[in-house]
Amino acid sequence: MPEKPNILFILLDDMGWKDLGCTGSTFYETPNIDRLARGGMLFPNAYAACPVCSPSRASYLTGKYPARVGVTDWIDMTGDFHPLKARLIDAPYRKHIPLGEKTLADSLHEEGYATWHVGKWHLGSEEYYPEHYGFEKNIGGCSWGHPHQGYFSPYGIHTLPEGPEGEYLTDRITDEAIRLIESGEERPFFLSLCHYTVHTPIQAKQKDIDRFLEKAKAIEEKEQALVTGEPIPSHLDQRVIRRMVQSNATYAAMIWNLDENIGRLMEALERSGKADNTIVVFTSDNGGLATAEGSPTCNLPAREGKGWMYEGGTRVPLFVWYPKLVQANTCCRTAVTTPDFYPTFMDLIGAAERTPKDVEGVSLLPLLQGEPIAERAMYWHYPHYGNQGGTPGASVVLGRWKLIEFFEDHRCELYDIETDLSERNNVAARHPEKVEKLREMLHAWQDSAGALFPAVNEDWDESLVPAT
Repeated sequence: MPEKPNILFILLDDMGWKDLGCTGSTFYETPNIDRLARGGMLFPNAYAACPVCSPSRASYLTGKYPARVGVTDWIDMTGDFHPLKARLIDAPYRKHIPLGEKTLADSLHEEGYATWHVGKWHLGSEEYYPEHYGFEKNIGGCSWGHPHQGYFSPYGIHTLPEGPEGEYLTDRITDEAIRLIESGEERPFFLSLCHYTVHTPIQAKQKDIDRFLEKAKAIEEKEQALVTGEPIPSHLDQRVIRRMVQSNATYAAMIWNLDENIGRLMEALERSGKADNTIVVFTSDNGGLATAEGSPTCNLPAREGKGWMYEGGTRVPLFVWYPKLVQANTCCRTAVTTPDFYPTFMDLIGAAERTPKDVEGVSLLPLLQGEPIAERAMYWHYPHYGNQGGTPGASVVLGRWKLIEFFEDHRCELYDIETDLSERNNVAARHPEKVEKLREMLHAWQDSAGALFPAVNEDWDESLVPAT
């Protein structure tokens, strides 16, 4: 029987689809990540299951869309942010994956894998930590959605012993992953490496910031000219502060440090003799933060960013490296999404028939082998107000067409994302039959998933809405 491959799943937090050199950034520098991507298959039309983090993480582990799992928004453990005072009242949502769900880690453990979680979890309180969902080890995973005390030790993360004062979190998370890879474990491993970076707070080592300050200076001047000297496109809401170009030196430094650590990680795989039999997947949990909280990155030409239903909120970087199977320097333009990882990994290890029947994703193995898969619809349901300015809505993508239904007024927008990635041209009025077909598909899927919807806020005062 052939040896089962190791699986290294690298999940970034808030990394935008254009935040890597290999995906189009000319400001951020990612030589190690780019080299890894060139050694495998790049997916330029990859989507996260939600425009915010926790739902996508639940989706990756269950193979289901967030609406079916019930985790439809980032998990606010304090309750301070939900519901917001707005036209609608946010739909209720679960603050953990239901116990009893057969996760990807559960299935891989049954197949003889060592299962390790390192880094961000953000899927519930202590009774819902990784060890309750099939992981043998949990290093750094807790209820936190970001490092509350910052990226420099002491971190205050109770599942991660403190390092020396001033140690940088991305370095430490990588150190822990390397220790596991080099631990001498004889079973194949599944390492879910979930970096906290590049989530706020935007903090980096000063030496890395200095690398990008001069580079940023001229670009910041260009951005200022764009904002003050040229009209902002009419489809952009003037009340939301957006970054028009990638130019934040500290954010760039965070990505530079991440890239160094990806290089260290791959060196460890080589040293251990495990690189030739390891599948590496690199992706993000949602789009880049581009419209709030300092707007550290820019997703243009994709519209908006984290917390929005537009492409900038859900389109993410993705590549797969597996030299035994995946041809180097290849690009697959088929649209794929977070729930696909579960069935893909099960297929890659020869256990497709033991994938739970209720998994909604599809195996991407044919794509990795250069073969097509059947066209299918992909769905999003976000019945919440995003902290970044987005409003409750749902969407469906089928081929080149994308329909968004906004819950405040039930208007629909239709875009041909093949020719209009920036979603500037709403063609709903020109294609009413397409709108009706996609809306019917979306509603049928919502019904089947048991999707919950926001309620009308009877106390809402329309006069409170600022004039545009």
